[in-house]
Amino acid sequence: MRFPNDEELKALRERYPAGTLIRLIRMNDSFAPVPPGTIGEVAIVDDAGNIHMKWQNGRCLALIEGVDDFEILHK
Repeated sequence: MRFPNDEELKALRERYPAGTLIRLIRMNDSFAPVPPGTIGEVAIVDDAGNIHMKWQNGRCLALIEGVDDFEILHK
């Protein structure tokens, strides 16, 4: 896994600020994915570039841009 540099992290945090609502299309997690269509709110983007979510179904799994498929509903 490649960690983002400072510039990439800044861009991710600008794209996905806390409070951004996201709808999951598909999560690339074969063990316990969040179901497609679930809506969640961005909590933070960590230093590894993971987008930590508060999902409406109570789950807290993070998204990874370019790995998981999702859409921004609004910021």
